[in-house]
This record gives sequence, C-alpha cells and structure tokens, in this order.
Amino acid sequence: MSPATAKPAAASKGAKKGANGAAMGGGEYTAKNLAVLEGLDAVRKRPGMYIGSTDSRGLMHCLWEIIDNAVDEALAGYCHAVEVTLGADGSVEVRDDGRGIPVDIEAKTGLTGVELVMTKLHAGGKFGGGSYAASGGLHGVGASVVNALAIRMDVAIARDGALHTISFQRGVPGTFEKATPDSKFTKGSGAKNLKKGGKVG
Repeated sequence: MSPATAKPAAASKGAKKGANGAAMGGGEYTAKNLAVLEGLDAVRKRPGMYIGSTDSRGLMHCLWEIIDNAVDEALAGYCHAVEVTLGADGSVEVRDDGRGIPVDIEAKTGLTGVELVMTKLHAGGKFGGGSYAASGGLHGVGASVVNALAIRMDVAIARDGALHTISFQRGVPGTFEKATPDSKFTKGSGAKNLKKGGKVG
C-alpha cells in the first residue's frame, strides 16, 4: 500500500488573493466556483486530512488502520491471532482469524458488505450497530481511506465456509490479471467482483 502524494499548485503571477492569502481567479465568487468532492475523491485529493501526512508516517498510519481493524475484532472476542507480513516488494499483508467482513448484499446500496466497507466513508460496524463495544483508528473510515490511497488492495475473506476475494486500485473495485503490482487492472463494480473460492475451515 502506498499513499498518494499531493503537491500544492503554485499561484500564478498577478493572481488576486483573498483574505486568507489564497489565489482567486477574477473578482467573481459564486456557487459555480464551489466544488464538491464525492466519496473517496476527497481522500485522494487531500490525503493529509485523513492520514496526517504523505510521507513514511502516513504510510505507517495506513498500516495501523488495517491492524486496528483486526485488534478491534480481538477486543470484541472474535479474533485470537493477528499476523503482519512485510513483503520485499513494499506490500503489506495483515491476516487475522476474526469473523471477516460481511460478503452479503447490503439492501440500501446494493453493494456487498466488503465493497461497502472498502469504498464508502463512514460505512462499517462501528457506528452503534452493536458489532463493536470499542474500536481504534479512524472509527470506521480507516479501511476505505487506506483503500483510496493504495495502488493495489487485495481482500480475502474466509466466511460461511468459503474464501471470498476482491481487489481494488486506489479505491476502485475490479480485477488484476496477475499477482504482480504492475499487473493490468480492469474496473468493475457489483457482486460479480467478489469471487467465491473453495471451501475453507
């Protein structure tokens, strides 16, 4: 996982500046000058707001957000082992024996539980639904924030006696042709992206 970097744009010479010193284009300021960043676009545009910085500290913050999810499962009494593996290619694998992210369809959005958790801010089991009495990290937005900034995110869930897998590129669901980081990625959405493998357990 590698957080995206944001480089501030330099103000053009002669541009007007507002009270806060920010450059303004022309003298007109109306509703058409406002921009709304939807969903994970806000994370990609301003990653520092979510992970603090875009250097190595931000990368560690991303790692801890995922580890915190496993720890939350342990605190709730559903997880007994957490493994963290650092790959030579810069990848990180976090594995636990908790309940696993839900894979069934969430009625309001029509998305699988895992796609909802990984692609929507403020979606998860940490908002009073009774799944967690305590939680760490960003309290339910951590996984989606990390996913938005990750070049590649592969999620494998052992649930209901089967292994379910899904992949993302910077928060967008789809499929990679190969296991390598530079593998070709094809966008897609919906339950068809969640692959159900062989039996586990």
